[in-house]
Amino acid sequence: MPLHLTKVAYGADSLDTLQSWFAGREAAGGASLTTRYLPKRHAEIVGGSLYWILKHQLVARSAILGFGDAEGGRVAIHIDPRLVLVQARPKRAHQGWRYLEAKDAPPDLGSGTAGAIKIPADLVGKLAGLALI
Repeated sequence: MPLHLTKVAYGADSLDTLQSWFAGREAAGGASLTTRYLPKRHAEIVGGSLYWILKHQLVARSAILGFGDAEGGRVAIHIDPRLVLVQARPKRAHQGWRYLEAKDAPPDLGSGTAGAIKIPADLVGKLAGLALI
């Protein structure tokens, strides 16, 4: 089972903002984040996902494609620019990234909730904020 990471969606005030950031990266052909240090468990993380925290909720994930070098001696985390909504789960904000075991990861919103994908992203964010989904 792959290991996952969690990260606060810093600067995003809504799910729409996060989705528009990813839409721009998808058009550019890829997305990556930089971090100061390579995770010690990086081999377990490739094939996992980066789960985004927005307003103290895990709300979406991006598949982690791999790691590489970035300028300034930093490490790039290459992620799939397609954002997958997940069933909202409470998660405290933190700095940087944290590991998330596969057994603790929330399921995708499309699994077991037929029709939920058709809900507008801003409404999903509001419902998640109220802990209704």
